Amino acid sequence: MILFWILWGFDAILSLIVLYFFLTGLNDGSVSSSNMVMWLIILLIIAAIMGGSLKLKLAKQVVLANILLFLFAVPGLLYGLFLLIAITGNVRWN
Repeated sequence: MILFWILWGFDAILSLIVLYFFLTGLNDGSVSSSNMVMWLIILLIIAAIMGGSLKLKLAKQVVLANILLFLFAVPGLLYGLFLLIAITGNVRWN
């Protein structure tokens, strides 16, 4: 049960980051009619993951809810690890 809420909280933070980039893109014009469909699909998938995991938890399917949350959390964790290594390591990018 605790694992579910940890994953859900981490995924909520990732969702807010994606929403921030979407809203910033709307503000500066980089999200336009040419890529709006892609953005809406991404936002709908994220909403389906977050809402679907809560529905599965309410239906006493906590294992399936955790698996669904892992689908979104693993790429975020890997990217966070990449950023941590890139920032703290003495990496030469040339």
